[in-house]
Amino acid sequence: MIPIADESPKGYIPFVNYILIAANVLVYFFLQMDTEGFYAAFGVVPSRLANSPENPLDYLSLFTSMFLHGSLMHLLGNMLYLWIFGDNIEYTIGHKRYLIFYLTAGLCASILQAVSDPQSSVPVIGASGAISGLLGAYLVKFPKNKISILFFLIIFIKVIKVPAVIVLAVWFLLQLSNAYIQMLDGGEGGVAWFAHIGGFAAGLILIKIFEKFPKL
Repeated sequence: MIPIADESPKGYIPFVNYILIAANVLVYFFLQMDTEGFYAAFGVVPSRLANSPENPLDYLSLFTSMFLHGSLMHLLGNMLYLWIFGDNIEYTIGHKRYLIFYLTAGLCASILQAVSDPQSSVPVIGASGAISGLLGAYLVKFPKNKISILFFLIIFIKVIKVPAVIVLAVWFLLQLSNAYIQMLDGGEGGVAWFAHIGGFAAGLILIKIFEKFPKL
């Protein structure tokens, strides 16, 4: 089940969303280095944060990690979700607030992931925590919007439209179940499920707060 489109606001240009997508793509192809040292420097390393690093720059990883991706498929999957769900939230709260919202949701996601496994030395990277915040906000603001999804059934592929509340509820339940399974396995795994959960929860709350301020 892969979302490919939604009901987007007509005549609105979500240029901050475009900039975020471009930034992720440019970092991946032109700035990111596929080395352990690079990921350790710019990704979120829970054990490093748990030990109160002396260098304040280490805390910047909470933000730089949002623009790093482990593979091309990782990047494309995240950018697809950002493209589909981001424009509606930017339309709702305005360009500048949208950028702050996105970064704040990503920050909350990274913190929860670090707290969930504070002894981990594996760098956490990816935009999915911040994007999960957009999904939480989308659920609050556009639960009845129809999401076009690719539905796979053995050899059959069909595009169907499903209310956002169902799509996002299924997505969130998958994050919870996978996080639980990961905990049973001792925290091992390559996906930061708690970052998804933290970002989603932050989005549910933050959208109400951000709406109270004038659009910028």
